[in-house]
Amino acid sequence: MTFLGSPMALLPILRYPDPGLKTVCAPVTVFDDALSTLADDLLETMRKAAGVGITAAHAGIFFRVVVLELKPGEPRLYINPEILSSSTERIQSTEGSVSMPGVTEELDRPRAIRIRFQDLKGEHHEAVMSGFEAVCMQHEIDQLDGIFWINRLSRLKRERVIKRFQKANR
Repeated sequence: MTFLGSPMALLPILRYPDPGLKTVCAPVTVFDDALSTLADDLLETMRKAAGVGITAAHAGIFFRVVVLELKPGEPRLYINPEILSSSTERIQSTEGSVSMPGVTEELDRPRAIRIRFQDLKGEHHEAVMSGFEAVCMQHEIDQLDGIFWINRLSRLKRERVIKRFQKANR
């Protein structure tokens, strides 16, 4: 799904522990040029941050918009994504965030999910995702729901990640 089409600008990225990262995002209800520009700007911002996924919430814009680029040159846009079902089979994957650069940790999530989302025109779609793609989408939907990725860790692991992040940013 190509959505490039406007001049792109870099957006500021909220840094952990910014309270905005706990914000539950509102559904997108207007599908217009501003949304298209936001999608393009998010893609540019994500690429600059060397991420593979970003939400509008990462930029302090609290609407349900996700951009993923798991393969270079193949960005995908998901508006109002929601998980319809998830597998009982689990997968361990290394996660991190553009809002907490430089630190990662292993997380356990469902291996596969089925999602519903909208495109730039507001049309509804469904998709089945597995492996790394499913992990990334679950991670980003968590962020749209105000759940920062480290909140999925045990308290001990979370404290270690926070200390590593603080040490790296002194």
